[in-house]
This record gives sequence, structure tokens and C-alpha cells, in this order.
Amino acid sequence: MARITSIRGRLLYNSRGNKTIEIDVISDNTHLGRICAPSGASVGKHEAISFPENKPEKSLEILRENEKKFVGLDPSNLKLIHETLRTIDSTGNYSKIGGSIAFAITIASIDSAAKSVGVPLFRLLSNDSDLRFPFPLGNILGGGAHAGPGTPDIQEILVCANGSKTIREAIEVNFAVHKELGKILAKREPSFTNGRGDEGGWAPRLKNDEALEMCASACEQLGFTLGKEVSLGVDFASSTQWNEKKKKYVYERAGFENTPEEQIEFAANIIKKYKLAYAEDAVHEEAFDEMAILAEKFPNVLITGDDLLVTNTEILKRAARVKACNAAILKVNQAGSLYDALEFAKEATKNNIKIITSHRSGESVDSHISHIGIATKSKMLKIGVVGGERIAKLNELLRIAEHGLIRGMAEI
Repeated sequence: MARITSIRGRLLYNSRGNKTIEIDVISDNTHLGRICAPSGASVGKHEAISFPENKPEKSLEILRENEKKFVGLDPSNLKLIHETLRTIDSTGNYSKIGGSIAFAITIASIDSAAKSVGVPLFRLLSNDSDLRFPFPLGNILGGGAHAGPGTPDIQEILVCANGSKTIREAIEVNFAVHKELGKILAKREPSFTNGRGDEGGWAPRLKNDEALEMCASACEQLGFTLGKEVSLGVDFASSTQWNEKKKKYVYERAGFENTPEEQIEFAANIIKKYKLAYAEDAVHEEAFDEMAILAEKFPNVLITGDDLLVTNTEILKRAARVKACNAAILKVNQAGSLYDALEFAKEATKNNIKIITSHRSGESVDSHISHIGIATKSKMLKIGVVGGERIAKLNELLRIAEHGLIRGMAEI
């Protein structure tokens, strides 16, 4: 059995050029687990705090003061490592040491453990013999908090090749749709600069409906039928539009406002018109009852909670009671530790809520979430389309496929 012999942290930068932390966990003086923490732009108010006082340096200082507490632990024992973290920070949102430290230590530990026994990371996280590849879900057009002024209010329009039979085919179809959309945008506006948002999606000056029409056209011009070989998804990120004082959704770029009832109708019309397979955060993060209306109305669509749930097991239990969603985003750094996130996944599975493991908009080039998505039996893996930090996750799925340990694609 391997034992942690040292932990080291350092200050690095994520895909936005913002400060973050990377952690090395070495077991038996040999096996290096290394993870760099990501961060989000559309952040739920109940998720773990990335860094105390928004200072990564503070997190590293606290880690250095406490790193000896982890020496001698079994790196594969996520519960023990989680409990050790909790002796340092017992706050509900990791506000003392920072969720990024909890994230990086726990994943780096299990990465080190996997290397010590020579198995893929997903295999150490799950002994299930019937694991499948989740379908890559990629942002092809971005707006909202992920792109600049003039782009749509809707934060992400996504593509999923849900008719694909292999992981390579699914990845290549996503690439093809993204490229075709780029051609359509350039033809419409010859001065389009090929600008992209945080996650690689095109960032054009368009209204919401124009953006959706062009994404649908990109799929159809490649010969795909929407809702069959390929489906679109939308991350509404509606908490960014919600005005608590007005009690309305304010779409400043498009120039209209929705009451809660109008917002449900707005989302429902988009789901129906574009045959969406996936709809995320169609209402704001406290609107459990409104989400439940959509989940009941569209049982065959992944009505997904992200800001609504923030990978929090107790919030998920509340959502399950009122049937607020039939799918849930899993972002490890929202929860804090990997142990927290896996407990969330267990609760989701128990309540027949499908899991979508997700990246963050501010990412690293690490590929661990590809393994976490497989191990948690995620139906989709939300990891972007292009950009080195996104491609890293897709390429890791192809490496995993070489081993022949995964039987095929997930059933959505």
C-alpha cells in the first residue's frame, strides 16, 4: 500500500491568465500526482470558495503550515484525506483554506495512488465492469459571462453528437459542427474576427434567436438531423439575468425582460423549436419550483441544474424532493474535495438524476475530469470543443479508448 511522502503547492495560471494553484502529491517518494485547480465565471453563490480572501497565496500558506498532516496517509483513501482537510477547515464552503486546495489535494492524491498500482485513474475510482464513454458536450457559440458585449445573453449553445457509436466519431462530429458554424458566421459577416469565448465557442455579435438559428443551420448543412445524429444544448445561465429587485430576468443585450412565468415559456419554446437534448439553468439558482415545471414538461430532455445545485449533496436532496431536475452538473471544485463530489454523484444516481461532469471556463490542461466522467457513469462530459485546455480532455478520452476497457457510449 502506497503512502504519501510529500506534498508541494505552487502558484500557476489558468486559461484566462488568472492565478490558481497546482498541487503535487508524491507517494513512496516515487509516484507523482499533479493537479492544477480551475475556476468558473458563472459562479453559484452556494459553491465552495476558491481561495480565502480571493488570494491563492493565502491558500498555499495554509497548506505549507499543514502539509505534514497528509504525510503517511494512503493516497487512495479519499475519505481519510477529506477528513484530514476538515481538521484544517471545517467551514461549509472551504472559506478558510479554499476549495481549490481541497480539489487539488484530493485529485492529486488519487492520481498518485493510480500511478502507484499502474491502473487508469477511472479504474481506481470505480470497480464497475460496465463503464461507458460519456458523450462530449461542446460549446460552439458563447455569450453571457463567457464572451464580450454584443454577444448573445444566452451563455452557451452546445453540440452533442448523441447518435455517434464511438468516442472518436462523437469528438469529430463536434469539431465539424464548430468549423461549419465558423464558415456560416464568416459568410454572414465578412468582418467577423473569428473571436471566441472562454471555452472555444465562437463569440459573434448576434441576438439569441439568430445565434440559435445559425447553430441549427451548421448541423443541418452537414447533413445531420437535429435531435437524431446531433443535438443542440443550451446553458441559459439564468442567474446572470435574474434581477432580484425587479423579480425579472433582464436580457440587456437583447432588450427585453421576462417574468418567471415568461422565462419558463421562453426556455420551453427554445427547447421545442431546436429539439434540445440538454437545457441547463433555464431559471435562476433559487427557482426550484420553476425548474420542476420544465422537468415535468420535458422528461426526455436533460433539464440540468448547475448554479441550482453547485455539486452540493444537501441541495441535491432538496431538488430531488421537488423533482426540480432530471440531470445534474458535477464540478469537483464547486463541491471542494473529490470525496464531496463523489458523494454528490452517489446521491444523484440514487435519485435517478443523470450526471454531466463538467469543466470550468477558467481551465488547466489537466485531463482528470475525463476519468471522473467515466467513473461516475456520466451521460455527458461538458469539456468544450477547441483550445488546448479543452482538447486535453478530449485527447485523454481517445487514449483511454486504446486500452479497450470501456465498452461503448453511454445511453442518454
